[in-house]
This record gives sequence, C-alpha cells and structure tokens, in this order.
Amino acid sequence: MFNHIMVGSNDLDRSKSFYDAVLGTLGFAGEAHRDVAKTGHHRLFYRHNGGTFCISEPIDGESATFANGGTIGFKCDSPEQVKAFHDVAVANGGTSIEDPPGLRQGALGPMHLSYVRDPDGNKLCAIHRPAA
Repeated sequence: MFNHIMVGSNDLDRSKSFYDAVLGTLGFAGEAHRDVAKTGHHRLFYRHNGGTFCISEPIDGESATFANGGTIGFKCDSPEQVKAFHDVAVANGGTSIEDPPGLRQGALGPMHLSYVRDPDGNKLCAIHRPAA
C-alpha cells in the first residue's frame, strides 16, 4: 500500500547512526543513500523489500517535529525481532515507550509489539503477527 514514509530530523548524522542500527534488525543492509534535494536540504533513503524509509531536513527551514498521534509500524518476522528492534533502538539513542516489548491482544488478534521514539521523537512500532 505504501511507497515511502518520510520523517524529519534536526540532526541527520544522529538519525543515520540510529536508523542504521535499528533498521539493520529488520534486514536493511548497507548504507543509506544520501541525497541533496534541489532545495538544498539533505536527506537519507533506506530501501528494502519494495519500500522506502526516508529522513529529511525539513524543506521549510523550520525545526523538525514529530506527529502527535502518528506511529510508523515496521513489520517483523518474529517476536525475537520485535525485541531486538526495541533493544537496538534504546541502545542507539531511542526511548522505550508504552508497555515493555511483548505479546498483546489486539482487535485483529494476538501480536507482539514494541514501541520506541527515535532521537527526534518520532514514534516507531515493531510488530509481528503470528500466522493464523
């Protein structure tokens, strides 16, 4: 359904360090593609399994802020990957939020979840839904 997701950052080097580590738990390999837009702002692109996750300096020159109520969910292959995503995020400058990583009962059935905020405050979710 999605082509890409882009979040803003006030410190791309800090974001690169964080996301290199965290997205590595999901199988992203190699370096983020660095880009300078026509407007002069810098961006990072991570491409994996047909999707793109981007981090950008805000094009309007204002400070990057996070979306209140917004969450970016990353699909995981196992409960262990959910936990690894969380632990690597916290070890690389993220903040653990909500309940500890683990099994939850949701409207669509059981799932393993963890929630963190990246260094700029963006809310990230690692999720694994067991096969039905």
